[in-house]
Amino acid sequence: MTDTQSPADGFRHLSVAERIARVSSIAGLTQEEEKLLQSEGALPIETAQHIIENVFSTVEVPLGLATNFLINGKEYIIPMAVEEASIVAACSNAAKIARATGGFTASSTEPLMIGQVQVTGLDNSVRATEAISLNRQRILDAANEKSRTLRSLGAGAKDLEIRQVKGLDGQVIIHLLVDVRDAMGANIVNTMCEYISPLIEEITGGEVILRILSNLSDRRMAYASAIFPSRLIGGEDMARRIVKAYEFAKFDPYRAATHNKGIMNGIDSVLLATYNDWRAVEAGAHAFAAISGRYTSLTKFSIESNGDLLGEIALPLAVGTVGGATKAIPKAAVTRKILNVKDSRELAQVLASVGLAQNFAAIRALSAEGIQRGHMSLHSRNVAVSAGAKGSEVDRISHKMIAENNISLSRAAELLRELRQESLKK
Repeated sequence: MTDTQSPADGFRHLSVAERIARVSSIAGLTQEEEKLLQSEGALPIETAQHIIENVFSTVEVPLGLATNFLINGKEYIIPMAVEEASIVAACSNAAKIARATGGFTASSTEPLMIGQVQVTGLDNSVRATEAISLNRQRILDAANEKSRTLRSLGAGAKDLEIRQVKGLDGQVIIHLLVDVRDAMGANIVNTMCEYISPLIEEITGGEVILRILSNLSDRRMAYASAIFPSRLIGGEDMARRIVKAYEFAKFDPYRAATHNKGIMNGIDSVLLATYNDWRAVEAGAHAFAAISGRYTSLTKFSIESNGDLLGEIALPLAVGTVGGATKAIPKAAVTRKILNVKDSRELAQVLASVGLAQNFAAIRALSAEGIQRGHMSLHSRNVAVSAGAKGSEVDRISHKMIAENNISLSRAAELLRELRQESLKK
């Protein structure tokens, strides 16, 4: 091997067994660690190899159910895949509180995605803009040649927008607006943008560089609101404290980043459970939070005339109920069946409600006792498991650490040794 070669050079040509052996050699893995990599769950390794490159194993994430959700009068149990303690419990509790006033009210817009085509090298941007406008229908018709399915549903490419972006001299940016129905839409939008690019070059005399969707899908919005009764959240003073906490996030981007991360804790968990592209949604949510030029909160909290707390959320949600990994990964079909949504717009409404619930739960905890008390109580179980505790040992060690206010891996290990020594004496 030369100095320029990677230790994993040629990895893609190896079988899965050979890849594990190579990784083991590089990383110095034990036989037990190799066996862990060889184990399979619901996703067969053969299937995984056709989804991404250089597959050598799969990884598991706990899959839980958020309960108590009532959205637009419909009951939901919501699968959430996440490794962080307290998220599922907090979300479920927030939904239970909202049920007292009818649960969540949610809505979503038509599933319009934006494809961007960057036209460069223009001598006259105004003339190019006029030419594009004159050929609008021709461009849309060309785009719609790429999807019979969308055409049959009355969907597909619907409109064009022409933008001149400050700083991009001699360029115009075309936005192709595509109704993607129940798909997330990235593949078809990218295909359409690439297909119409030669035509746009012909019309404008410019050179197309990029042609790809935007993850700032602000034409595909979801909204949710709920009233959290003050009598169930600690009184009107607690409602006031929550509003003050929200205002902190509204005006301070340092706080807003953590505030919005709490929202995405819930949304991402559902996206991962249903095998949706959580990275695209994250990008869109944070970009939308900064669309005014200042990064701010995705939620809003205010106090009603009767003292109850009103929570609201608005964010772009490009999600799908068809396509993607739905058919390739068996468990994706199962989690989507559990969720029981009829289309992508309903899924977006559920996600917005989950995000609002998660955010409410987080800032309520922060505004009261701080986040650590409840979070660390749940985290203590993870620490006990990490120390090697099994079965009933987990709860016994967890309770002991909480009582001592000493939640640490070293203390969990000590308690586990003591517990097992006591068992041997019996």
